[in-house]
Amino acid sequence: MAKRSIVPFGPQHPVLPEPVHLDLVLEDETVVEAVPSIGFVHRGLEKLVEKKDFKEYVYIAERVCGICSFGHGMGYCQSVEKIMGVETPRRAEYLRTIWMEMSRIHSHLLWLGLLADAMGFESLFMESWRLREKILDLFDLTTGGRVIFSVNCIGGVLKDMDNSMLMKIVEATTEMEKEIRPIAEAFLGDYTVGTRLRGMGVLKKEQAVLLGAVGPMGRASGIAYDARKLGYAAYNELEFEPITSQDGDSYARCQVRIQEIYQSFALIRQAVGKIPNGPISVPVKGNPQGEHFMRIEQPRGEAIYYVKANGTKFLDRFRLRTPTTSNIPPMLELLKGCQLADVPLLILTIDPCISCTER
Repeated sequence: MAKRSIVPFGPQHPVLPEPVHLDLVLEDETVVEAVPSIGFVHRGLEKLVEKKDFKEYVYIAERVCGICSFGHGMGYCQSVEKIMGVETPRRAEYLRTIWMEMSRIHSHLLWLGLLADAMGFESLFMESWRLREKILDLFDLTTGGRVIFSVNCIGGVLKDMDNSMLMKIVEATTEMEKEIRPIAEAFLGDYTVGTRLRGMGVLKKEQAVLLGAVGPMGRASGIAYDARKLGYAAYNELEFEPITSQDGDSYARCQVRIQEIYQSFALIRQAVGKIPNGPISVPVKGNPQGEHFMRIEQPRGEAIYYVKANGTKFLDRFRLRTPTTSNIPPMLELLKGCQLADVPLLILTIDPCISCTER
C-alpha cells in the first residue's frame, strides 16, 4: 500500500492571485483528497448593511471584488429595484449590459494571462494583459474608473455614453477581436497545452450537476445554462446561446472561456446597435420594504443576490453567493486522481475568485 502524506498548497503560491489553502492528501505523487481552508480575506462586507443605507451600499457591493465589481453593483441594484418596483430606463439597461460584457472580457483575459504564466508562456501572458489594458482604457473613458466604476445606482446608472464613446467601444473591441484570435488559436493548438490540459481534471456532466458547477466550468461539462438567458438588463433583446462543450476536461474549460470572449464582443456590438435614446435613471423615493432573490451571470458563473428590507433606509440582510463558492466542491472532486504537479493548473482552470467568495 502506498504511503500517504499531506502536502499544504497555498495560501501563498505563485499561481494563486488570491489566498486559498488546500491540504493535499497524496499517495506517492497522486492526489487522493483535497481539504480546503478559506477565510483569509474575510472583510465582513455583508454586515455593513447595518451601517450604510441602501443607496450608499451600492459602493460597498462593488468592492466585494475588483475583477467582478461592476456585476456586483448591478446585481445589488437590480435586487433593490425589484423590491421597490422601480422601472429602470431601457437605455440604462443597455448601458449596464455593455459594461457587464466589457467586465467579462476583462476577467477572461486576466484569467488567460494567469494560466499562460503558470504554464510558462510568458509572451501569451504579456499579450493577454496588454489587450486587457485596452478594455480598462474603455472603462476609464466611459466611467472614469479602471477597477471600481461607481456608475450603478438604484434606478439606473449615473453616467451616459455619447455616440462617439459607443463607436469607440465598437472600433476598439473589433480590433481587439482580430488581435486575440491568432493568439488564442496558437495557445489552444500548442502541443504542450494539449498534453497538459486534455483529459486532465475531467468533470462529467452528472458530477457537475450534482456538485453545483456553474459558469464556464459547468458549461464545459455540457450544462447549457447561462443566467443571462433569464433576460435581465437588456439580454432579453439580444441574440446568443450558451457556449458549451461535452468534454468536461481542463482544455474544454479553456475553450469555453475563450469562445465567451468572442461572444461578448458580439453582444457589445448588438447592444450598441440597438441602444435606445432616453433617460439613464429615474428618481427613487422612499425606502424598500420586502425581499428579493436575483441571479446574474458573472464572468465565473451564476451569482445570487438576496436582499431583505424592512421599510427603513438600512437593510435587514444582504447575502451574496458567488460562482467560486459553487465551483469549489467540483474543483475538489476533479483534483482526486491527478498528479501533484497538475494541481496548480487544475485550480486555475476553474478561475477561482477568493475575494468574492469570502467578502
